[in-house]
Amino acid sequence: MLCYINILCILLLSTGKHGTVAFQRPCGVARTVAIARQASPDTESRSNTNNTLSRPISNGYSMSMSGNYQNSLQEKGKLLRKLFGRRPLELDDDDGYNSMRSESSKMISVLKSINNVLFPKPRVEPGTLILVRHGESLWNANATFTGWADPGLSERGRREVEHAARLLLEGGYEIDIVFTSRLKRAIMSSWIMLQEMEQIYKPVFKTWRLNERMYGALTGLCKFETAERLGADLVQEWRGSLRTRPPPLTPNDEFWPGRDRKYADLSLEQIPMTESLLDCMERTAPVWEDKIKYELRHGRNVMVVGHANTLRGLVKTIDGISDEDIQMVSIPTGIPIIYKFDRDLKPIPPSAEKSTVSQVHMKGLFLEKPGLLKEALKREEEWANQVPGYNNTLALSSSQMSVPLTSLERSLLKLRAERELGEWAGQFIDPNAAPEDDGSDGNNGKPMQFIEDQIWSDGLQALERGDQFDPDLPTFKDDGSMEFSQGGDDNDESPVSPYVISSKPCVTSVPSQVLVPGMGKTPVRRDPVIVIIRHGKTGHNLLGLFTGWDDVALAQDGIEEAKEAGRLLKRYGFEFDVVYTSWLSRAIETAWHVLSEMDCLWLPIIKTWRLNERMYGELTGLSKQMVKQRHGETQFKAWRRGYKTPPPKVSSFSPHYPGNDPRYSKYLSDLRYSVRESLIRSIEKGRPTLARKLPKSESLKDCMDRTIPFFTECIVPQAVDQGKRVLISSSENAIRGLLMHLCDIPEDKIVELEIPNGLPIIFDVKSKCVKLLDDGSGRDPLEVHNFGKAASYLFRPCLNEDGSPDEECMISVDGDFSLTAEEQEVIDLIKKPVAAVQGK
Repeated sequence: MLCYINILCILLLSTGKHGTVAFQRPCGVARTVAIARQASPDTESRSNTNNTLSRPISNGYSMSMSGNYQNSLQEKGKLLRKLFGRRPLELDDDDGYNSMRSESSKMISVLKSINNVLFPKPRVEPGTLILVRHGESLWNANATFTGWADPGLSERGRREVEHAARLLLEGGYEIDIVFTSRLKRAIMSSWIMLQEMEQIYKPVFKTWRLNERMYGALTGLCKFETAERLGADLVQEWRGSLRTRPPPLTPNDEFWPGRDRKYADLSLEQIPMTESLLDCMERTAPVWEDKIKYELRHGRNVMVVGHANTLRGLVKTIDGISDEDIQMVSIPTGIPIIYKFDRDLKPIPPSAEKSTVSQVHMKGLFLEKPGLLKEALKREEEWANQVPGYNNTLALSSSQMSVPLTSLERSLLKLRAERELGEWAGQFIDPNAAPEDDGSDGNNGKPMQFIEDQIWSDGLQALERGDQFDPDLPTFKDDGSMEFSQGGDDNDESPVSPYVISSKPCVTSVPSQVLVPGMGKTPVRRDPVIVIIRHGKTGHNLLGLFTGWDDVALAQDGIEEAKEAGRLLKRYGFEFDVVYTSWLSRAIETAWHVLSEMDCLWLPIIKTWRLNERMYGELTGLSKQMVKQRHGETQFKAWRRGYKTPPPKVSSFSPHYPGNDPRYSKYLSDLRYSVRESLIRSIEKGRPTLARKLPKSESLKDCMDRTIPFFTECIVPQAVDQGKRVLISSSENAIRGLLMHLCDIPEDKIVELEIPNGLPIIFDVKSKCVKLLDDGSGRDPLEVHNFGKAASYLFRPCLNEDGSPDEECMISVDGDFSLTAEEQEVIDLIKKPVAAVQGK
C-alpha cells in the first residue's frame, strides 16, 4: 500500500511542459555566448586581423582545466593574445548538457526531497561504461600523425564500427548517453554505431576535451618517413613517452585549430599548440570527473567514442594505472571495451570468460580480440580487387535470406558472417610477422599483451623453474621487470625541439568567402536565420501511409533529398550554429545528411520529442486510401485536414502507443504522470510503476500546442535572440505549427499548407519573411514544389527593416519555359497577395 501511496505522491510532482533531450528539464538547450557579435573592441580587432569565422553555439565543456595543463599553455596564450588581441572567455554549457542536469524549481525540489525521505528509493546500481575508439580513419590507413586534423573514416573504418555495434547488440548492451569529440572520425563512428543499433535518438555530446592528442608540428606527416629522417628513437619518444611534447604548431600552420569554426568558443589558452600524453590526459580528466561519473552514478550506461590517447587517459584514471604502465596500453580501433563498477565506482575485475579478453593493466573487457576483423577486411578487399564478379561476403550473408529479417536478426547474421570471415582470414596471419602500426600510441610498437598471454608467459617461466602452474588459478603478478625503451629520460618536463622537418607556407587569414569546388568563392552568411527542412521521403511517404510517431528510416530518395538540401545550403554560403530535430529517425537522419554535406557534423544537435510528427492514433500504419474506403471521404478529411479533430485513440497496449516505446517510456521526463496509465502498468508488471501521459492521438491543434511553445520558450530565447543561425529538421505537421506562428497563418488556412520533403525553407529573422533558394534548374521554385492553397500566406513580399524590397527575394530565371493555362492559374493564385485572397 505504501508503494501505491508513493506513486500518488510522485504523480503530484509532475514536471514542466517543454523538454528537449533525454533526462533533460524544459528548454535544455545550450546557453551560449554570442562571441562573434559582442561589441568588444578586442573581439572586433581579432576579427579584422585574423578574420575568424563567426562563433557557434557553445559546444565545449566549461570546467576549468587542471593546473599543470593550464600552466603549460599560459605563456603561449599571452603571446597569442598580444598577436590577436583576444581575451579569454567565460564558457557556458555545451550541447545543453549542464541544462540537462539542472534542478527543477525550488518547490518541486523540496517536495521531491520530502518524498525521498518518506519513501526512500533503493540505491541505483552504477551504469556500464563502453569505450570505443573510432574506426580506421583515412590518415590511420596512411600512417599519418593526425591529432586535431579532421579526416573522415575509411571504408574499412566504417565496417569496423558497424562490427562494434553488432558486438554490443549481441551482448545485450544498452546505451543511454554518448560522449564524443568534435572530430569527424569520432562523430561519424558514434553515428554509425547508433544507427546500426537503432538508437540515433539518444543524446550525443561533442566536446573538444575528448579530441585526440595534439601532435603539434608532426600533424600531417607520415610516421615512417619522419622516423627515417629524424630517427626512430626520437619519433617513438614523441609517441610513447608520457611527458615529452613534439615540436609545437605556430598560428601560421595550416593545421592550427584557431582558424577552425568548431573551436571558436574556446579561448586561445584552451587551444593547444602541442601536447604530451600527460597533457592530453589532463585535458580529458574533467569529462570523467564531472560528467561521465555523474551519469554512471545515476545508473545510466555511457558510451564514449574517442581516440587512442584520450581513451588511454580515461583508462589510466579509471584503472589507476601508473605512469610507466600506461605506456604499455594500446587502444585498437573499433573494439568495444566494457567497464563494470561497484557502488564506489571502482572498476570490477573481469571474470575469466573465454568469450572476452582483457589487456594487461586494464580491468575493461574487450568484446573481441583485436586483429582478426582487420585482417578479414583486408583479405576481402584483396579478393574484391582480384576476383572478377566477387561480391561482398557480408552483403551476401544477409540479403540472400528468403524470410524478411528484423534489424536485430540482420545485424547478428552479419556478425556471424564477419566472424566466419575472420576465422578464414586467420589462417593467413603470420604469427612471427611484425605487428602492423594502426596509428595508436602506446606499447612502444609491440603487439598488445592480453592477460591470458601474460598468464601463459609467466607459466612457462614457472615450469622452467620447476614450479607448479595452474592456468585456471593465476596468481602471477607483474613484477615490474618488463623492459621497454624510453628513448630518453621520461621525467624531463621540457619539450623536445628538433630542427624543422619541412617548410610550410604562411597561411593567410580566413577570408569572408568560402571556396566551393566547381563554384569558386561563395560568401558566408552571418546574419541570424532560421532554416526549416521537412525530412526526406520515407518508405511510408512513398506508399501513402500514416506514419505519425512510428519510427521509419529515410528511403534512398529521401537520403538524396537531404544531401541535395545540404549541398544547396552550402552553395549559398549558409552556416549554422545549432540544430534542432525530433526524436524520430527520419528527421535526425535528414539533419545528419545536411550537416555531412556542409562539413559541420560537430554542431550541437538538440533532439526533442516536441518536434515529433502529429500522433495519428489508430490511423498509424494505415494507407490513406484504406482509411478513406473504410470511413468515408468526409470522415477521412475531418481526421486528416480538420484543425481540432483528432483521429481515434490507440490502446495502451497498441504497438503504436508511445508508452510502449523505450525512447518515451524511459527517457521522456517533461510530461505529467498519468494515474490511469500508472495503474495499468503497475497491474501489468505486478509492481508499482509510474507512466507518463503520452498522446494516444492528436489533432493538428494538439500537435501545434506542443510545437509552438517549444519554439517560443526554448529556441527563440536561447538561440534566435542570441543571434544564432538555426536549422530545424522535423516533420510536416510540426513544421506547419512553426510556420503558422512565424507567418501568422489563420487556423482555417494552415490545414491547406503543404510542406515539400527535403526543401530548405528560409525564414529571414530581419525581414520576417520566407525565402526559397534557386536550385539552378532555371525554374521558379513555386512551379517545382507544391505548397498547397495556403502558399500565398507563406510567401509575402520581403521587405528590409527600412521598408525597401529585399533583393535576395528577386530570384532570376533564365530560359524560355511555357506553362499550360491550368498551371499558370495555380501559380497566379499562389502569388496573389494575402489581402486579395482574403477579400475573395
